[in-house]
Amino acid sequence: MSFTALSNVRQRMTVGQALPFNVRDRDRSLLLARGCVIDSEAQLQALLERGALVDLEELQSARERLRRAPREQLPRLWHEGLSRIGTMLMRPHAESFTVALDDASDVVLGLVERDPDLAIFQVLTRDANADLAYGAQRALHTAICSHLVAQRLGWEPATLERVFKVALTMNLSMLELQGELARCRGAPTTQQRAELMTHPMRSVELLMQAGVDDDDWLQAVARHHEQEDGSGYPSGRSDVGEIASLVRRADVYTAKLASRAHREALLADQAGRQMFMQDPGHPMTAALVKEFGIYPPGCTVRLEGGELAIVVARGPSLTTPVVACFTNAAGAPLATPRRLDTSLPRHAVKAVVGERGGGRRPSLEKLLSSPS
Repeated sequence: MSFTALSNVRQRMTVGQALPFNVRDRDRSLLLARGCVIDSEAQLQALLERGALVDLEELQSARERLRRAPREQLPRLWHEGLSRIGTMLMRPHAESFTVALDDASDVVLGLVERDPDLAIFQVLTRDANADLAYGAQRALHTAICSHLVAQRLGWEPATLERVFKVALTMNLSMLELQGELARCRGAPTTQQRAELMTHPMRSVELLMQAGVDDDDWLQAVARHHEQEDGSGYPSGRSDVGEIASLVRRADVYTAKLASRAHREALLADQAGRQMFMQDPGHPMTAALVKEFGIYPPGCTVRLEGGELAIVVARGPSLTTPVVACFTNAAGAPLATPRRLDTSLPRHAVKAVVGERGGGRRPSLEKLLSSPS
């Protein structure tokens, strides 16, 4: 490890705010952990005079490190990032919740920016994040979708990050309930309905207790089930706000792609068509469907020749995605997935295949390394 004097990064520290890195003594032993707060200018000055050090590696943001990570490491980095999000979301009462939220969000946003197609792949592929609890998984899928659509709409960087965090935390108070409802084949109980109706404000309370004081963030969480025609809840108001409006649409769309005990997940092309039919003409919905396309990365498709393939990236047009074929025309599995050109008539996409008809899918590692 290489170190630099704390005095060289003085501009990155603010009295009264959490440290963005670990601070070490001259013998490299830990003095203050990342997230600790420097209470006074005198304390900061004492650290500088002591000759405290900072690891140069920690001065690079997660996003900067992810930009240089070899492509073959991305599946592992995604798995680690998703696990980190899941652990963080299930501990909203932790003293360092906001620091953990910032850290975990920065990692996943870095991965989204590094490869948006792989980000969509996470939303479409249940086994990509099977270790996540259902509620945390739904929050993450909605957050990825919201961020990508907001980016397509041209929103500024600060709002992009806020959108992501709103989607992650809007159901903070009912993550376990979401899992219960997903496993239940009957209608919600009276108690469960009451919890559903009150969860936006209870999530706001949890965030405020954790130290979140961003009014735009809190307002969007409070209103993420409100609708412009006043038919939403919990207040039935029509002044929803752009962030809440986008997050709600992303939540509806990703819910269609998620299976539950009483129904299978919708096919990706069906989910897109339903969004258009239910919300015709709205620019946010139009941007969402354009971003994900007809055949988004992660969905399984059958080609004209009979082969099964997985979409690994969006292609030059809506109907010509980049696919990795994993069976031959007779349905026999291939030893190694193979890329096929879907712009050729004999390899064109014929249909999207559901979870039960897709057979055993190869790992993401194999898909990314598949030859042309």
